[in-house]
Amino acid sequence: MDGETTYMDTMMQWLVENGADFAVKLLAALLILLVGKIIIGIVISVLRKSLQKAGKFNDLQLAFLLNISSKALWIFVWVIVLAQLGIAVGPMIAGLGVAGFIFGFAFQDTLGNFAAGIMILLNDPFQPGHYVEVAGHAGVVKEVHLMATTLTTPDNKRITIPNGGIWGTSIVNYSAMDTRRVDMTVGISYSADIDKAQKIVRQVLDSNAQVLKDPAPTIEVVEMADSSVNLVVRPWVNTADYWAVFFATQKAVKQAFDAEDIEIPFPQVVVHKADA
Repeated sequence: MDGETTYMDTMMQWLVENGADFAVKLLAALLILLVGKIIIGIVISVLRKSLQKAGKFNDLQLAFLLNISSKALWIFVWVIVLAQLGIAVGPMIAGLGVAGFIFGFAFQDTLGNFAAGIMILLNDPFQPGHYVEVAGHAGVVKEVHLMATTLTTPDNKRITIPNGGIWGTSIVNYSAMDTRRVDMTVGISYSADIDKAQKIVRQVLDSNAQVLKDPAPTIEVVEMADSSVNLVVRPWVNTADYWAVFFATQKAVKQAFDAEDIEIPFPQVVVHKADA
């Protein structure tokens, strides 16, 4: 009881001596927080409109820049608030510096992924919805975060890849361009009429509305193989039509060759019987 009484007496004495001054500082700190919140809201709103008007940032980059700006402004406001309350900010910042060094050493892989995530957001090699090949995996980008990127594969698997593994390797974006070239190889027999085969393939491509007229498709002899003369078939399409044109052309060329008696040969092996 005596200890509690002494503690209460000390508190009461402190309130009598410093209560009014502390109340003023607390009200001032709350006012700074309120005004800071309003100002930060205005600054972020203006910054968002300016960045959107510039048209140089996608949604991910815009959200990242606004988030970083907001946090930086709030740190500045809280430094002012703590100083207003009479709390020494310098030693706290120094302590955070030491703690940050220890934290960074212990979590260097995590921080590496974070740094790579920032580089991905700033350089914009892909966006959600793009079909990409990264870190040995291929799929549609579903989510891009500061620590990792999530892909969905064509067979509906979900793959989460740390950003450090993505930024440190080659990134192939199949959706970045509006058009793509479809690369196919068609083999005909050595006895077949090459000009006729080329004409048939061109007719197949011309009949497909998804094949672009410009650039014109390429249909040329690419190889004299062991069992066939191989034609390279390279039409250009809108990126979204790539696989539809690929599958449709394969089927249509086979049917057209059958109808025109153009042989697509099987691999052949000639065996010579040794004399006894």
